[in-house]
Amino acid sequence: MHDDEIEVSDHVVRRLLADQLPDRAALPLRRLGTWGTDHVIYRLGDALSVRLPKIGWAAEQGERESRWLPELAPHLPVQVPTPVFVGKPAYGYPFRWYVAPWIDGTNPRPDDDLRQLATDLAAFVRALHTIDRPDVPLSRDGQRGGPLQPADAAVRSRAEELRYETDVDALLAVWDAGRLAPVWQGPPRLVHGDLMDGNLLVRGGRLVGVIDWTGPLAGDPAIELIAGWSLFDAERRDAYFSALGFVDDAMRLRGRAWAVSAAVNAIPYYRDTNPDIVERSWRAISAVLADVAAS
Repeated sequence: MHDDEIEVSDHVVRRLLADQLPDRAALPLRRLGTWGTDHVIYRLGDALSVRLPKIGWAAEQGERESRWLPELAPHLPVQVPTPVFVGKPAYGYPFRWYVAPWIDGTNPRPDDDLRQLATDLAAFVRALHTIDRPDVPLSRDGQRGGPLQPADAAVRSRAEELRYETDVDALLAVWDAGRLAPVWQGPPRLVHGDLMDGNLLVRGGRLVGVIDWTGPLAGDPAIELIAGWSLFDAERRDAYFSALGFVDDAMRLRGRAWAVSAAVNAIPYYRDTNPDIVERSWRAISAVLADVAAS
């Protein structure tokens, strides 16, 4: 999926477990055919998962989740995968790896009944915003939740790669509207930053888990609106935004611009390696263009 990702073998994972977590090493180990981009993931027994970064930018995720999720989890209405163990590099594997609880659930799909999910996801975001942690890092330029302007050149370059496949001029107009919209004036809010279908777990239509915490970060909560276009239809999008209770016109413009940014960056990069991400990105583009046409 990436030119510089590393290979992770079952043999190495078993050696890491036997050496560093021997009381769990005899549990059944099954590699998952996940479409995640930056970790190799195993299910360990029935109750645990093993996540091993396969690319440098994810090398510190286990330590970050171990640092922050124990403090956030008691305040959230759904499960989060708080690590129970963080391992060390060994046997040629270069990164820290980690073991976390397995959360039973499935990823939502656009053709599911998502009425309850729209309300549940908004409740999760609102709960995250009630947590007062001034020591959470602020989103910097180029990070989700940060300002849009620093990403301008990259978004335009990636969008041009789609010139003959979609209405790039319309997408860039959406990007510009968000980039030039009034900025968030409130205090920085805790954000997950990647609330897309692959990071949400549902059972019986209810949101039960949110995974893949690369942060958390504190910044503009407009980043949490991306699911409005990448997952929800227009009716569920409006229900989600209404349940959030803080989405004004400027935030909607910034959130829609983030949806464009995520999609146009993902399609050229993952076109030949990750069909799920490409499908979701085209879905977001279609939803954004339809949203503009309807407004």
